[in-house]
Amino acid sequence: MKTVAIILFIAMYVGLIAFPKRRAQIALLVAAIFIIMGILPYNQIISAVDWNVLLMIFGTLLLVDYFIESKMPNLIADKLLNLAPNVMWVTILMSLFSGIISAFIDNVATLLMVAPVGLAICKKLKINPVPMIISIAVSSNLQGAATLVGDTTSIMLGAYAGMDFMDFFWMNGRPGIFFAVEIGACLTIPIMMILFRKDKYPVSSNEYTKVTDYVPTIMMVAHVVLLMAASFIPNKPELTNGMICLICSLIGMAWEYFKDHDKERVIRVMKNVDYDTVLLLTGLFMVIGGITNMGVVDDLAGLIVKAGGNNIFLLFTIIVWGSVLISAFIDNIPYVATMLPVLQGVTLALGIEPYLLYFGLLCGATLGGNITPVGASCNIAGVGMLRKEGYEVSFTDFIRIGVPFTLAAVIGGYVFLWLVWG
Repeated sequence: MKTVAIILFIAMYVGLIAFPKRRAQIALLVAAIFIIMGILPYNQIISAVDWNVLLMIFGTLLLVDYFIESKMPNLIADKLLNLAPNVMWVTILMSLFSGIISAFIDNVATLLMVAPVGLAICKKLKINPVPMIISIAVSSNLQGAATLVGDTTSIMLGAYAGMDFMDFFWMNGRPGIFFAVEIGACLTIPIMMILFRKDKYPVSSNEYTKVTDYVPTIMMVAHVVLLMAASFIPNKPELTNGMICLICSLIGMAWEYFKDHDKERVIRVMKNVDYDTVLLLTGLFMVIGGITNMGVVDDLAGLIVKAGGNNIFLLFTIIVWGSVLISAFIDNIPYVATMLPVLQGVTLALGIEPYLLYFGLLCGATLGGNITPVGASCNIAGVGMLRKEGYEVSFTDFIRIGVPFTLAAVIGGYVFLWLVWG
């Protein structure tokens, strides 16, 4: 049965690459086969789906249309266009902007808030938004490991290793993983300068858009503030972030309705929600749940540790780059959950501190999702937004940006971690 699960898993990814317009249907079909065959038992269907992420995406998408209609993204775009000398630097600034926010709130929420600004900029400049939105997505993923509150995997590591917020910055007299991530982020700047080197035509904005409605912006800011505040609450319910996004958006929608009593607008907003992205993620979560249930993730973890043997440098190297490769196709949450106790056992047997391997795991697993458009929820949401605007993103389009981003960021973090913690 495990072999069948692996074959179906590979077939699903081939289908996702070959038929980008049918990704949701393919993922749901494979998920249904997994359930029928017992690869994913009926009693594990609910737990396999990350409802927190789905609620965050669905909730925030409800407010995105109001946010765009309010003209606030256009106003922010005007400001950024006056800061950047050309299109290349507009893309770089947008990527860094999303990365900074993502260090403190979930990367999916970051993408959904920043991407409309990127779209507004591209419409003003009449350029293809695909490169900019992909850059925003991968930058949001990149910075998630910088702090304790930036990503689910960071929270998992903090809880497992007994680390607090400041330990990500400075721990046991040494710089923490925050600096490894920031070095990686800095290395993506020359990568973007190379990738977008032809986009040198100057930009400026002589117009200042008038914002017609500040309520959607207030609710978007409320998302950020409440998500940051909630990240410091220990032992909070798993759906906390999702409920914050959903409730903030529903409050914003209710305000807009009672202000104008425009039922047609509410119906239009509900129809405009990117249901394909939500369904694709639902299917992927169930497929990953089935793969995990079959022990495939455990097998991969065992292979990595076995390959490293007793050589610390080799083990560290395999953990970092093996995690990059695995996380390009498998959700990093079950993978990290599996690897943490495995690495603790290995370090105890070798009589060394576990932090080098812990940080290497987090670095590789968090950044690996940037390689493919379905490797992380943030990427899926970004591709979904582009599809809604009429732009189909192929695997080639994505990896052209995702792979060099990932290599630069991982190499920077990898070298830093070994020099400081090795």
